[in-house]
This record gives sequence, structure tokens and C-alpha cells, in this order.
Amino acid sequence: MRVAVVVLNFKGLDDTLKCLDALFEQDYADFHIYLVDNGSADGSKEALEQIKHEKLTFFANKRNDGFTGGVNLGISWALKREFDAIALLNNDAVPAPNWISELVKGFAVAGDIGAVTSLLLDEKGVLIDDAGDVYSNWGVPMLRSEGLLAEQAPESGYVFGGTGGATLYKAELFAKIGLFDQKFFAYDEDVDISWRAQLVGFKFWYQKSAVAYHKHSATSSKMPGFTVYQTVKNLPLVLWKNVPGSLFAPIFIRFMLAYIMYLGFQITKGNFFPALKGFLRHLTLLPHSVIKRHQIQKSKVVDDAYIKSILHKGLPFKQIQRLKGALFFWRKGR
Repeated sequence: MRVAVVVLNFKGLDDTLKCLDALFEQDYADFHIYLVDNGSADGSKEALEQIKHEKLTFFANKRNDGFTGGVNLGISWALKREFDAIALLNNDAVPAPNWISELVKGFAVAGDIGAVTSLLLDEKGVLIDDAGDVYSNWGVPMLRSEGLLAEQAPESGYVFGGTGGATLYKAELFAKIGLFDQKFFAYDEDVDISWRAQLVGFKFWYQKSAVAYHKHSATSSKMPGFTVYQTVKNLPLVLWKNVPGSLFAPIFIRFMLAYIMYLGFQITKGNFFPALKGFLRHLTLLPHSVIKRHQIQKSKVVDDAYIKSILHKGLPFKQIQRLKGALFFWRKGR
């Protein structure tokens, strides 16, 4: 299996160099790295273009097109060159030497697996960052097993979706459903692609033995309010586009409660303006969501009972904590 690994850099030279060093040491032979600099203006582009390696192709994007626009450049490059599979790896993640090898093994489990996702640990290898993505029947995604000790990692198995930060996708998946929706820019775009893949019959497999160490939010932490804005904007887009007809009404009702909780929590944390900006931007994207929904639901081949069976039942733990936090600050202010 020929594998392309897409890595996106945006003002993160030190992290990107560590990521590349780990990729150069992979025990898997048949792979190539496509490194995209996403319009950095801090000198990292100039440093990265000096790196010469037989397994590396570098492309300098003239502007910052977000995670979605940046990785789409790499995916398109790989599809044109007929790679069998395309891995997305965050530049702030350091993969274990057998990371690609173990991801490839995941495809041998069953023919309907369209993507294999990793066990992401924190940079010290102590806590779990992600063990496959989950989507709740409250319309809220979550990182499975986030915050648990590494030794508590679940065994390999089917999951709802994979993180865009460390997942290997079959090239045919993108050929069938298209690339990442660039309206997302960053955050929840991987949840959207997982939904679209599931609806046309692809399944996701979590491979416990494929380990990468992640420096969480290394890029977004440099941009105050960015995560809140993108999350408020993108969460409704996932729901509008993907949740099928018979499941839409009950999930939408629960989602609105969770969404209001999240907005309230962010307001108590001093993020009123990023949250408001994200909410208003989501409203302008409703026409886009409706058009895409029609296309996505028209191509759906699985039944709603299957989709219902793979959704997490109940409100994700983080949303419960946010609700408690919002209520605490409200009572304190009375």
C-alpha cells in the first residue's frame, strides 16, 4: 500500500521539525510526505524549504487557507499520483516509529474500513488525547477516552470517526465523497468527513497500536478566541449537513440545549465576542449547509437504524462540566 502523509505547518517550525524527524524514522518503506506551509510569515517557510529528503515534497501556500484548505492541497496531490491511502498528521504530533505500519494493518480487519485512526497520547505519553472520535445523540462530538491514563486505552475496534490529526484514509474514500469542506476552516471538519464517509458505507477502525504523541492546541493557542469562534460556527454545520431525516428532530432538540450550554459557558469564561461572531457566521453558512445536505443525503446508502446504533448515547462529559460551570458562575453573580 502506497501511503502519502500530509503535514500542515502554520508558524510552528519547531514542532514541524520534530514531526518530520519522526516520520523520516518510520519503519514503513512505501510512503511519501507532502508538507504544506499554510502562508506562514514567521520565517518557518524559508527554513522548511531548505530541507531536502527523498521522502519529502514541500509546497508553500501563499495564504492561510485553514486546516481544511491546507490538507486539501495535500490530498489532491496524493490523489493525482494514485497513492492508495492518505494519512493526515498534525505538525504538533510525533508518531511512533511503527505508526504508519500499524495504521496499514488496520485495513486488513475488513474490506469496508475506509479509515484507520490512531491512539493519540499527550506529548509525555501519560494521558490519552484521543482514541477515535464519537458523535453523541445530542449532536455533539467528543474525543473518546480523552484525559484517561494511557494504560486505560481501549482495545482496537470500530469507532464513529477519526481525528484529522492522526488518521489514515483510503484514497477511494476521498474519491467518492470529496475533500474536506473548506467552510469549516478548522475544527470539526474531521467529524464532518467521518459522517459523510459513514453515510456512504465506509467504516472507521481505531488501531490501539498506532501511537502518536500530541502537543495539544499548539497552533490554535497562539490565536485567542479562535477555537471558540470556530467551534460555535462549525458545530451546527455538522448537524445540518449530515444527520439523516428520521434522527434529525430529536437530535436537533437536544443539540440546541447543548449548544446553549456551550455558549453560556464561553460567555462566563469571557469569550462573548468570539462566540457571537461564530454564531452569526454560522447563520450566513446555512444556505451552504442546506445545499450540501441535499447532496449528502441523496448519496446515503446506510439505513438510519445503523447510524443510530453507532451514536454515543447521552451528553458528553465535557458538556456536563460546562453546564455545571455556567450554573456556578450564574449563581455566584446573583
